[in-house]
Amino acid sequence: MATTPPADPFTAEAVDGRLGGNAASVRATAHALARVDSAAAVMLVEGISDQIALETAARCRGRDLEADRVVILPIGGAHAIGRFLTRLAPLDTRPRLVGLCDVREEEVFRRGLQQSGLGSPRTRAEMERLGFGVCVDDLEDELIRALGARRVEALFDAHGDLRVFRSFQSQPAWRDRGLEAQLWRFLRSSSRRNLRYARLLVEATVARDTLPRPLDALLAAV
Repeated sequence: MATTPPADPFTAEAVDGRLGGNAASVRATAHALARVDSAAAVMLVEGISDQIALETAARCRGRDLEADRVVILPIGGAHAIGRFLTRLAPLDTRPRLVGLCDVREEEVFRRGLQQSGLGSPRTRAEMERLGFGVCVDDLEDELIRALGARRVEALFDAHGDLRVFRSFQSQPAWRDRGLEAQLWRFLRSSSRRNLRYARLLVEATVARDTLPRPLDALLAAV
């Protein structure tokens, strides 16, 4: 399957390794904040992997987020949500604010929405109606389940990572764990690998029409 790099120049740098770690996060956040004043919608996400996943899903679906004036804003962790919502809510021409978080951070996002006056969601369904999706347990887990463990292995094989994954599986701490848990940890064990596969896994799920619901619903909300 042919692949294309992320549209955003800063997430492209993160994926190909030119810029990584906290430097990538800081620059991506600053780049997004510079565009929010003219945005029609802002997607608030925890980190760059979420940004890459959403950019990829939009592009694979034929969406031009820049033309639609949709900005994806990585906030550097869920606990920053209240600060960013408070900063964006008073804009004179306030954009539509939507977001994505992991299930562990659902309550943090809920409190942020309440404190900023944007809503008082009590359930996940109410969160989604406000435009805020929740990944169970997280983005990687959603993508592994959406594609299927064996297809994720095949993707590793296609991109030259299967041998390294087999070596990882043989480590004492992981050899007796289930395949899904091994895949999840392998994806998360390298920041560069994590960002790269955020794109590759989303491309594969869109091709199979199995994009995880939290990502699908968030794109539909804007």
